[in-house]
Amino acid sequence: MAERHLSVDQVAELLGTTARFPRRLIEERRIRYVKVGRHVRIPQSAVEEFITSHTVEPIKRSRARYGRAA
Repeated sequence: MAERHLSVDQVAELLGTTARFPRRLIEERRIRYVKVGRHVRIPQSAVEEFITSHTVEPIKRSRARYGRAA
């Protein structure tokens, strides 16, 4: 068990949100988590997967300028 498991507060700090956001992700089962007794821990890889799957890449535009005749 080499992977680090984070608390809800740690995930919130990592994401720059309040604790309410990771709790909602858990409630809606949008992120993997582990129950340890009454405590909830989120694997660090699950946080990384969540960030990767919700990352929006920029649109690549051509360098041509609009409104100019070529």
